[in-house]
Amino acid sequence: MFIWLWAGLVLWGTLRACSSCYGLAWCCGELSGHVHLVMGWLGVVGNSQGMFILLWAGLVLLKQNVCQLSFSLLVFFRFDFCAIDSEKRPSENLGQVLFGERIEPSPYKEDTHIRWASRWDYILESMPHTNIQWFSIMNSLVIVLFLSGMVAMIMLRTLHKDIARYNQMDSVEDAQEEFGWKLVHGDVFRPPRKGMLLSVFLGSGTQIFIMMFVTLFFACLGFLSPANRGALMTCAVVLWVLLGTPAGYVAARFYKSFGGEKWKTNVLLTCFLCPGVVFADFFVMNLILWGEGSSAAMPFGTLVAILALWFCISVPLTFIGAYFGFKKTGIEHPVRTNQIPRQIPEQSFYTRSLPGIVMGGILPFGCIFIQLFFILNSIWSHQMYYMFGFLFLVFIILVITCSEATILLCYFHLCAEDYHWQWRSFLTSGFTAVYFLVYAIHYFFSKLQITGLASTILYFGYTMIMALIFFLFTGTIGFFACFWFVTKIYSVVKVD
Repeated sequence: MFIWLWAGLVLWGTLRACSSCYGLAWCCGELSGHVHLVMGWLGVVGNSQGMFILLWAGLVLLKQNVCQLSFSLLVFFRFDFCAIDSEKRPSENLGQVLFGERIEPSPYKEDTHIRWASRWDYILESMPHTNIQWFSIMNSLVIVLFLSGMVAMIMLRTLHKDIARYNQMDSVEDAQEEFGWKLVHGDVFRPPRKGMLLSVFLGSGTQIFIMMFVTLFFACLGFLSPANRGALMTCAVVLWVLLGTPAGYVAARFYKSFGGEKWKTNVLLTCFLCPGVVFADFFVMNLILWGEGSSAAMPFGTLVAILALWFCISVPLTFIGAYFGFKKTGIEHPVRTNQIPRQIPEQSFYTRSLPGIVMGGILPFGCIFIQLFFILNSIWSHQMYYMFGFLFLVFIILVITCSEATILLCYFHLCAEDYHWQWRSFLTSGFTAVYFLVYAIHYFFSKLQITGLASTILYFGYTMIMALIFFLFTGTIGFFACFWFVTKIYSVVKVD
């Protein structure tokens, strides 16, 4: 009886000392009728100083009703992760947490002053290559200003004097003594050789130009997240599929102006020539990835979906554009074309076609080679490319540089009485793709550590696709710039 009274006093004192108690359990038992074991557990008790684990135990040896041994034990533990005095943590349940009624506030605060289009600027600020980007932009702007000054000098001074002198000629003898670009007015709009292929290239190049412009414009505005590496390519593919109508219209219109009559062949080549080459190259690369068991291989269902987009959307839209292009009348030229072609005099080394084409691609490539380094790093070195604003500005500079460089070389060749400007203008600016290919080869050997035949084939296979697209894009820019220039200068000259 004494033991039970003593245990009750210990328990009562313990409960009075604690602020709260979360559990109470007792365990009693007998062993052979001689040993009576009593254990008590008072759970976890918490207050402002810590947490307690209370344990009371009593061992009573019953032998002839005489207590031989009894004890009690109070165990104390303190934990440093207990709450501070000022924090009051109400009880929570799962429903409150799931439905947001009781959620811990985040230490990160939303900055409402950052615009949605500028949400990735912290990546740009953390990059160490920002000064290089500005250096690239300044270098490109210097090239553009130089070419713009040259074109302005030609247009405002040389051409103005030539046009005034040609329009003041009265006698036939004066006309025979003149030389220069006016003497080829009867041949300058003569249809080029292989006009079918040139018109197909112009149609595909127009499609690529509009696709790249819209894609980069959306990326510049912030619609395409740099964290999603496939968003840019997905947007480009969808736009290319939807832009079949401009491709068919441009190809049909110029093919009709070149005097072509095989409109069915023209439409089919516009639909399948350039896209077919790109898809065949891509399919071969995908087969290599399948053979290597790579996870980067595109699934068969995705290839079928791309073919469905091509045949079911792009091809019908190209036919629609070609229909309207052939329905319109041909492009009217400001001067008539002679029946007998004029003989081209012997050209010097600098006015021949090949040196002019090779020199024409240097300046456009000089505007883009720094951006090209970062683009190749993002593709092959798995670095994030964020600088779409710089890329869009370089895109505009590239268009201006290709136009002005091609116009300059076209004027020099016309002054040398060489009137074959159509293919030359396309190849002059399109030769920038050859420099791009050379730079990609240099990048492969100097920056990458690619081993294995399959990886090497993949690199050069995808590089050839990019070079072909770049060739069509820049070549189309050069042709349209020269077409506008030639039409403009011959429209202001009096021709008898």
